Order: sequence, then structure tokens, then C-alpha cells
Amino acid sequence: MRLVGHIESDAILGAMRQVALSNGRPLTYADSACIAGAAHYLLRRCDLTDIGTLGAVEPSDLVTALRGEPELAREAIKYLAVMALVDGALDNRKIARVLEYSRALDVEAAYLTEIVEAASGHMTWAIADMTLRNIESITSKPWAKDGDAAAWIMPYTGAKAEPELVVRYEALGKLPANSFGKAFWSFNKDNGYAFPGDPAALNASFATPHDATHVISDYNTSPRGEILVSTFTAAMHPIHPMAGHILPVIFNGHLGIKFNDVARFTTGGFDPDEFWHAWARGRDMTVDIFSPDWKVWDWVEHDLEELRREFNVSPAGVPR
Repeated sequence: MRLVGHIESDAILGAMRQVALSNGRPLTYADSACIAGAAHYLLRRCDLTDIGTLGAVEPSDLVTALRGEPELAREAIKYLAVMALVDGALDNRKIARVLEYSRALDVEAAYLTEIVEAASGHMTWAIADMTLRNIESITSKPWAKDGDAAAWIMPYTGAKAEPELVVRYEALGKLPANSFGKAFWSFNKDNGYAFPGDPAALNASFATPHDATHVISDYNTSPRGEILVSTFTAAMHPIHPMAGHILPVIFNGHLGIKFNDVARFTTGGFDPDEFWHAWARGRDMTVDIFSPDWKVWDWVEHDLEELRREFNVSPAGVPR
């Protein structure tokens, strides 16, 4: 996406503010921090010190500002959708406001349908659709209609165990302390995770790139960290970024909605500032760790800090 000018960025940020205000209450701290974070990290508006100066941007105003910029329009609606969920609730007034902007900009997207269906009480459908799109994103291919997601995520049970694969992962613990492979091994050991191949382990197609992204991005496994690493992933990996990565973790780790027996669900995990920083960090990556072409074994002997520099990973922020 090209560098965004002040007219476009003011319009996007003003629309975000309108979404936050659409429930008739004053802006919360999270609302203000979220708008400021998007301004700073994604729209590069270091000059914007007071979001109160933003105009009351209506859908028609946003259309005028973004005319001829379909990619930017699609990006803007993502920001507005996130804005509707910042306070940890499915607020129908905020969601309706987002839809006003999306219709005006002629933006249709699966993640918008998921939000609408969830807010309409069709949570089972919304969770199923997010799960489907998450698997399609991870595998980079369509998921069979009769596919068993639970069996896919835990494929090594019973006779399907692969002890030789476990041994290969365990061997990473013998690599030098500064290596990416040793950091990957330590991450799994410190968190009590079984390595792929073990009956208790998650599918290597998900677990390995996900855990590798944790290590590369330096986000932990707290609810906050899981939201951040999935946001980093969504910006790095172009397949279903909102519907398959960002929405599921916000629903699971901020709205407190249970998806399955694997992911921990809770409330309050959304960091309104670092969320956008994670988005920017993932966007700036020079490799896609979830690409089928990326193999962890090609990189395990590399120095971790050198690898971060090679992949263009800026330092993570700290909780505020």
C-alpha cells in the first residue's frame, strides 16, 4: 500500500472516531489509544497529537477522500471493523456504523459477515467460518467441506504418532544458545508444549510456523501476546488476514468467546496501541513464515538477532 496522505489518513481516522462514538457514549481510553495507535504505526501520522481535532467524517466524506483508491478503501474498513470491537463487546450500533461505511465504499468481506452474524446471535456459524478460514490461511489451500477441523489440529493421536519427528524437534535443544532453533526449542519447553509428532501436539502445519512467529516477533503466549502474534501473522500472510487471524483472536482473547478446547478464551487481551504496532511489524516483514515455501529447518542454525534483522523485524513494544 502506498504512503497515505493527510487528507486520506484524516478521513480514515475521523471515521474510526465516528464508529467509536456511535453508541452515544464518550470515547474511552481504549478508543483514543486505538485511533492514536493506528495513526502512528500504520498511517505514519506522528504529527497528530490530539484526536479531538479529527472531523466528523461521514461515509460520503470517506468516499470522497478515498476515491480512486480501492486498496486503501479495503484497508480502511478493516480499521473500522477493529474499532467496533475495541471495548470488548459486539455493539450493534458500532457494527451498523461500520456497515454504512463499507457499503458506501462498496467493500464486501467475509470478516464483515462474521461480525454481523455473531452480533445477530449466530455465534456457532461465525466461529465455524472463522475456523474454516483460519485453516485455509494456514494451509494456503481450500478446506474440504466435510473436513474434520478437530482431527486436523490434533493429528498425532494413537497410532498416528510420529516419534521420529519429535526427536528431530528435540535435537534443536543442542544448538547454540543464540540460535533461532534453540530459541524455538526453549519457547516450546518453557510453555509446556509437546512437539509435533507427539500425541498431545498440534499439527506441525500450524504449530511450527505459529511458534516460529512467536519467537521471531518476541510476543509471549498471554492473551495479549496471542492477539499480537496473530495480528503480526495477518499482516505478514495475505490469505484471510481478518477473517482467519485477527477476528478469531479478538473474539477469543478479548470478547471471551470459546472457539475450541485448544485455544484459551478470556477477556481484555486487546492492547490498543501495540495491536497496530504488531500490524506494522508484520507488514514490514520480508518473508512470510506461513508460506508453504518457508521451512523452519532452513533457519534453525541462524543467529536469532541476525535473523530478525534479515527479516526486517523491528523490536516489539512493551505493555503500557
